[in-house]
Amino acid sequence: MQLLKRGLWGLFLIGLIIVAAFGVYRVKVLPQVQGSLSLSGLQAPLRIERDAEGIPSIHAANLQDLAFGLGLVHAQDRLWQLETHRRIGSGRLAEAFGEPALEADKFLRALGVRRAAQAQWAQLPAASKAVLTAYTRGINTWVREHLAARPPEFVILGLPTEDWTEVDSLAWSIMMAWDLGGNWGTELQRLRLSLKLPTERVHQLIPPYPGDKPLATEDLAALYRGLKLDAATQQSFNRLHQAAPESGVEGVGSNNWVLAGSRSSTGKPLLANDPHLKLSAPALWYFARLHAPGLKVAGATLPGLPGVVLGQNEHIAWGFTNTGPDVQDLYIERINPDDPAQYQTPEGWARFESAAEVIKVKGKPDVSLNVRRTRHGPVISDAGTAAELMGPAAKPGYALALRWTALDPQADPVAVALAMNQATSVKGFVAATRGWVAPMQNMVVADAAGHIGYVAPGRVPVRKPENTLKGQAPALGWDARFDWAGWVPVDETPREFDPARGYIATANQRIHAADYPHFISADWALPYRQQRIEQLLQAKPKHSLDDLRALQADEHSLAAPRLLPWLLKAQSNHALATAAQAQLKGFDGRMSAKAAAPLIYWAWVRQLTQGLFADEVGAALYGRTLANRTFRDALEGALERNDAWWCDDKATAAAEACEQQVNAAFTRALDELQQRFGGELAQWQWGQAHQARSEHRPFSKVKALAGLFEVRVPTGGDTFTVNVSRVSFVPDSTTGELYLNEHGPSLRALYDVAEPKNSRVMHSTGQSGIAFSPLYKRWAQAWARVEYVPLWAQGMPDQVLTLKPR
Repeated sequence: MQLLKRGLWGLFLIGLIIVAAFGVYRVKVLPQVQGSLSLSGLQAPLRIERDAEGIPSIHAANLQDLAFGLGLVHAQDRLWQLETHRRIGSGRLAEAFGEPALEADKFLRALGVRRAAQAQWAQLPAASKAVLTAYTRGINTWVREHLAARPPEFVILGLPTEDWTEVDSLAWSIMMAWDLGGNWGTELQRLRLSLKLPTERVHQLIPPYPGDKPLATEDLAALYRGLKLDAATQQSFNRLHQAAPESGVEGVGSNNWVLAGSRSSTGKPLLANDPHLKLSAPALWYFARLHAPGLKVAGATLPGLPGVVLGQNEHIAWGFTNTGPDVQDLYIERINPDDPAQYQTPEGWARFESAAEVIKVKGKPDVSLNVRRTRHGPVISDAGTAAELMGPAAKPGYALALRWTALDPQADPVAVALAMNQATSVKGFVAATRGWVAPMQNMVVADAAGHIGYVAPGRVPVRKPENTLKGQAPALGWDARFDWAGWVPVDETPREFDPARGYIATANQRIHAADYPHFISADWALPYRQQRIEQLLQAKPKHSLDDLRALQADEHSLAAPRLLPWLLKAQSNHALATAAQAQLKGFDGRMSAKAAAPLIYWAWVRQLTQGLFADEVGAALYGRTLANRTFRDALEGALERNDAWWCDDKATAAAEACEQQVNAAFTRALDELQQRFGGELAQWQWGQAHQARSEHRPFSKVKALAGLFEVRVPTGGDTFTVNVSRVSFVPDSTTGELYLNEHGPSLRALYDVAEPKNSRVMHSTGQSGIAFSPLYKRWAQAWARVEYVPLWAQGMPDQVLTLKPR
């Protein structure tokens, strides 16, 4: 008994020690935000003032110290996020996360993001290098000299901290361009579909912009089938979508609009912006206010990069949406059957450039990868070629190379960002964007003098008149017709200034008139959000910031009425069919989080989409393609044509009509929802299924840790509402959940150029990236309610940290 008591006391003491140690750790892991510190690397004293929301105001004596201070606060609050950014840009995820991340690393190494960033660094002018170096020094000085405890992700995964480098920043800039440009994926989808379907059906499954005809290309099905792609080639191509990081997700983009003083309650311009990106924990954005001689700017920064990306200075405010240009072309490269080190060019055989890559994998042996490059760019299919999966004798006869503007070495994102931050007028802002390369963005801007403007800067390729594919599908690398012929002139990209209607708005729709002389893209987002924005802007003559807030919160989908007549006529013998139709009565497309109708509607849309297209496409290709497309425009077209070919289920002997598919999808949807949410429809709510999930990398995939690290909140809206929240049809890989909202307004901002103190912002989590901080999830609920915090500092700061040169 005595021994038992001693044992229990021992366990109790061990428990106390663990609790005490954890308490000490929780205190030490939070950064010092008050007092005074001496630091190496500063030229002059630096002052960092934080408000109650954790937003820092950095006051510096010069531009380089300002960059140092921004790097320091990024390291203080977002060190783990910086670590993931570094590992993504370098293709080093598997080293930290193990074998599940290996495929992504292979793709990133084949793509050559870090090699491209190194080439960009080599040609940067001295002034840009100085700013990047100062920013880098701010990160590393904090970590080396004052980091009291590593954030919990480092501790749990057993990872040391590493120095940040200037090349890491440039690599992350390229990865941001990747996130916003997915044309390569659509090209590859067209190739894979053309091997199964007639070209006409491919164009119906990936339709042109509403009102347009498909671009006149040669017969894709005949072209690709004529190549007789061997099995090893097809397998290497097919695996790319699995390996590649997400990019250019269809149906998701951004909103921005700017009102002239004639349409504003203040008599001066108002500007709104909400960029739609993958939701993450912590959020992608970090708010900061930067003060130095000649510069006073506030807004959204990206940890890993110096400067404000979206925001306002003393003279102007600006906001972005994604243009979605066609700046990526895939090239099928024919490999010399007698010498696999060579590929075919218009002049004959040429040798691949090649490099050996070694990928470290946590808990596993290192993996060697040979990456190659052609005259067009990196051979990305090397990421899909794995001897262990394809067999040692497999020798693909073709490779797939990528030509992409963002990989070009002639890019200086630092100088462009600083020039934009320092611009004093619409005209000056547009001039500052001339050096912008990628990603091409729809930029709206307003100045205090009352001018408003729009410009879409970026490097856009010109394709030859004889190019019979027009960038729509992978080209033949040995045919010079498909090589790029130059760039759209810098001053001829789309733009508009002070229009008579008194506003400019973009939402990823086609941004130019039919007579615009250059080809930008044929894969614009569906125009529903743009139409709703214009509808509400035109509903009254003048708008206040509160009106713009209501517009950002709008959950009315103009897409729903296109399909609702079919759903309202759907018949089923399901026990819940009558109750479901009662819930749908009066539903007009308002996607309220507390309503059952949006849930029924989207479950039916998902089931109907699968019923119409999965049998023709094939289960594997359909499932993978669905991760990047909703097939919404294809579904609308098939039903409106009453297309018997798509509506017939090819897996059955009978010939199903569209009406039968509509009914069957209704029954399957009710089965699905009853199983998940029970039989009481009054209890069903769209927000139950459609939760905004800000994913934590990597702990959202660890059930025991997901509750602490990821951020969830019920949301309304859908893929096509102004308050966008993409509806995912793909089951979550960890939980199996459907309809999650993982892409939405990564931040919202409303800017008043007449009274900047009225400007307000919000992002989806909180300023801190440390899960134990009260600022980690601070804004999630407010973000879901479409609330804001002040952009500029109000009153006295809550915390002040003074930094002195050592």
